[in-house]
Amino acid sequence: MASKFHRVAAAPRPVAPFSHAVECDGWVLLTGQMPTDPAAPDAALPAGIEAQTRRVMDNLGIVLGELGLDFTDVVQCRVHLTDFEADYASMNRVYAGYFAPDRLPARTCVGVTALAVGARVEIDLVARRPQAASR
Repeated sequence: MASKFHRVAAAPRPVAPFSHAVECDGWVLLTGQMPTDPAAPDAALPAGIEAQTRRVMDNLGIVLGELGLDFTDVVQCRVHLTDFEADYASMNRVYAGYFAPDRLPARTCVGVTALAVGARVEIDLVARRPQAASR
């Protein structure tokens, strides 16, 4: 199966040369999202880790939705935090609200020294199309 490269007009504009998502054989890999408001890309980032996490997850939801998917299709996440010790618990409280308690994806969460646009959090996802999973 050929790969499909997706750019989503409603999502935040990329800050580097990448697609919002790449799809191959039912697997959909979403590029990490920043807490940028797609309607105001040059606006200041939201204050605080909770607001930034919510914006990142909402941005991921925009990309998923454009591809006909939602958070129930997510099987793996990677979270990057610039202040792991201070932000881990608060990020988790917001993040958990996007998933059913019995459908939590596999996840890695790491502390990093810096992220693009001065963000405190970046999250990327791997999803699987339901019809592909039933093959």
